[in-house]
Amino acid sequence: MDALKGALDGIRVVTCSTAVAGTVPYMFMADLGAEVIKIEVPNGGDNSRKAGVIKGEDVSSFFETNNRGVKSITLNLKEPDAKTILHKLVKTADIFGQNFRPGAAERYGFGYEELKEINPALVYASVSGYGPDGPDSHLPGTDAVGQATAGVAEAFSIPGQSLRTGVAAVADETCAILTFGGVLAALIHAQKTGVGQKVETSLVGGAFRLMGWTMTTAMWTGNPPITGARINGTRERPGIAACFDDQDGKPLAMQLASNQWKPALEVLGFYEKMKTQGLDDLGLAFESIEKKSEILECLANLFSQNTREHWLEILRESDLISTKVNTLVEASNDPNVIDNNYVTEIYHPRINENIKVHGTPWKFSETPSNPGIAPTLGEHNQDILGSIGYESSEISDLKDRGVI
Repeated sequence: MDALKGALDGIRVVTCSTAVAGTVPYMFMADLGAEVIKIEVPNGGDNSRKAGVIKGEDVSSFFETNNRGVKSITLNLKEPDAKTILHKLVKTADIFGQNFRPGAAERYGFGYEELKEINPALVYASVSGYGPDGPDSHLPGTDAVGQATAGVAEAFSIPGQSLRTGVAAVADETCAILTFGGVLAALIHAQKTGVGQKVETSLVGGAFRLMGWTMTTAMWTGNPPITGARINGTRERPGIAACFDDQDGKPLAMQLASNQWKPALEVLGFYEKMKTQGLDDLGLAFESIEKKSEILECLANLFSQNTREHWLEILRESDLISTKVNTLVEASNDPNVIDNNYVTEIYHPRINENIKVHGTPWKFSETPSNPGIAPTLGEHNQDILGSIGYESSEISDLKDRGVI
């Protein structure tokens, strides 16, 4: 019996992409069965091959996370013969992706207008820092740019402290997921009509969307959100999402809608104590920072009087949303993560050991999602060039001349 094929089996993707937002969309596609051909510069390749933690000689936690399952070929796109190869690949492709600085793709001969002449049905993805328009559209961007420009730093800020961008690449990853979805939508359109199109996303645009209704509320009111503990809604209908430490310093999180505030305080045994202090009305947090601080300090003191397990048992028995707060390592070992294959182990032949990697975030009922390993630089030169008509002797000549 033939092995089940992924949902994107038969789709060919060609990319000139680096970093996170430029690679993760196509890594997802490779997980789902697409053939993804990553073009890298000869004698060095993608700079991120040396980023993160290195196992063995060349297995990078950064590169492995973002490029698993793809194929690598090397092309010196300053050479005319390399452009010819690229154009031949594009002619056979369904999707092309790049995240060069604005204008660079056009200079190197793989801008959208040039490639659509070769393949009118091509879906062309372009990822930038700030977006295709606006005063900073010509500038390069990184995850920190996306977070800083789109308001993420304030949304996750701590009152009284300066705004800071976070360590996790939330702008990169959000942009990547939006690129993945947008490209597949354009692919469906191309398959129906035979007409491709350019899909443009950006780090700023992705991070701005990530702010969701919190951003909408800020736009409507002109006021910043109440940060630290998330007290949201209105004076009349407040809600809360906050973290508190137990008696051993172990943190837990809870989130309550306005109609759950009093029932939660009652089952926890907090209501009368907070009422005595005049802090039983969560809406007071909207009246002053001082009242918000008093409410949170009172809750913190009460939660510190027993264990996390005790509080979670009470809250969950009443169907109130609550959970322990994990560190990154704790999250990677959480049974909810393990049992859903959000983390998996794969054997890596270059270091002869099993390594922990991200699983895939989907479960398909009929088609598999199979994480692979990242390629060595130029690992697939022979196979890919052979598939578009190059003989072994021609490939050797291209290598000798520095084209590949």
